[in-house]
Amino acid sequence: MLLAKLFGTKSGREIKKLVPIVTEINQFYDSLASRSDDELKKRTYELREQVIQSRKQADETLSQSMDKGERHKLLLKAEQDELDANMVEAFAMVKETCRRMMGQSWRISGQETKWEMIPYDVQLLGAIILHKGKVAEMKTGEGKTLVATMPLYLNALSGRGVHVVTVNDYLAQRDAEWMGEVYRRLGLTVGFILNSMDNVHRREMYRCDITYGTNNEFGFDYLRDNMALRPEDQVQRGHAFAIVDEVDSVLIDEARTPLIISGTIDAPVDETFMKLKPDVQLLVKKQASLISDFVRDARKLLEDGDEDEAGLKLLQVRRGLPKHPQVMKIFQESGTLKLSQDIESNYMRDKKLHEVDDDMFFSIDEKSHVIDITEKGRNVLAPENPDAFVIPDLGELLLEIDERDDITPVEKEQEKEKVHQLHADRSGTIHNFNQLLRAYTMYEKDVEYVVQDGKVLIVDEFTGRILPGRRYSDGLHQALEAKENVRIGHY
Repeated sequence: MLLAKLFGTKSGREIKKLVPIVTEINQFYDSLASRSDDELKKRTYELREQVIQSRKQADETLSQSMDKGERHKLLLKAEQDELDANMVEAFAMVKETCRRMMGQSWRISGQETKWEMIPYDVQLLGAIILHKGKVAEMKTGEGKTLVATMPLYLNALSGRGVHVVTVNDYLAQRDAEWMGEVYRRLGLTVGFILNSMDNVHRREMYRCDITYGTNNEFGFDYLRDNMALRPEDQVQRGHAFAIVDEVDSVLIDEARTPLIISGTIDAPVDETFMKLKPDVQLLVKKQASLISDFVRDARKLLEDGDEDEAGLKLLQVRRGLPKHPQVMKIFQESGTLKLSQDIESNYMRDKKLHEVDDDMFFSIDEKSHVIDITEKGRNVLAPENPDAFVIPDLGELLLEIDERDDITPVEKEQEKEKVHQLHADRSGTIHNFNQLLRAYTMYEKDVEYVVQDGKVLIVDEFTGRILPGRRYSDGLHQALEAKENVRIGHY
């Protein structure tokens, strides 16, 4: 603490170094008042040409035989040096344009909005930091949306396009229409990507100098471009510079959800989901009844002061049906969740967690969404053949065939083929059954998904917006379609 008071924090020292640059920007800004709008626009084109030429000159001077990666670094450095040299003038031009727009109004997302912003010194500092590729933390109301305009304008002078990553479609369109007026007045083009756009429209947006969009749209367009068979089917044109708005949300919260894309196939639709549905409904009904009993038992044990047994029951209901209304209600009470977690730690330490699940029909690991059918559950599903819901050990079965002396080599191959088919059929059935169980126990209609026009549509867990065209993978989407009695589609 004493050292921090004497020498300041690292970020404080970094900001102190940038103050003279802010002074230079303000001085240049004062000199721009006499220039016309057309002169500012013309200057944009001149600056852009300078940046493009700096890269071309570097490309011509570098040896064609040098390492590709090293060559790319040197080209970027030449371009970056030119951008750095023009930073003061570019930021001053943005600030002057903001001043000239004061009091003017235009429609933004359907609403008439008046422009009332000129960058303050703290915003100039934030803009410099962003241009240098660092994270700028700003409080609510300090105008981070305006801060981004300056490094975006500057880096768009490379002619290679820049991206602004926002958290939802609304902000992408709003900011493109709102801040876009600054760029347009300086001679740059602005676009935004929406989930509903087709490839032609997307390509047009990516051709703009500055493009706003969500991380999902940018990510999925990148994946689709990598799957495209022809260059004309691609929509993006490279990745030169990006600014991430709400960086904690995009790079931490939403990064937990991977972007997975798949192509369409002409395989027949798997009908086993509908065949398995009655068994899944039966098992879920029995489990729900059992969990209700366990919740009552847990409450009584808590009243009697028997915390160990109560904790076991609480752990069982958490692993049995974590989204059951009674389960969610009891875990809202103080101390219940910690008690169940303490018991869980004890069982995991002793490697006896399976004993917790034996009384139930199936168990659910809520974090990993992994579901295991217990012996009790298998006896309900197939009382005469519980092994029907157990994947056979393929290696062991093949070894048994190899060790047989009562059949010919040809018959052994035939037996092995039957074993492989049994393993494949059993694995597929159990996988689909587990996906149906997940659909019934972990995914709630109008929360994780909605049903519209006979289709199951995913709801974005972060924005609450519907994601048309997106599907869950590994058969989960088909399981949800079977659950909701709508037409089952392809993987």
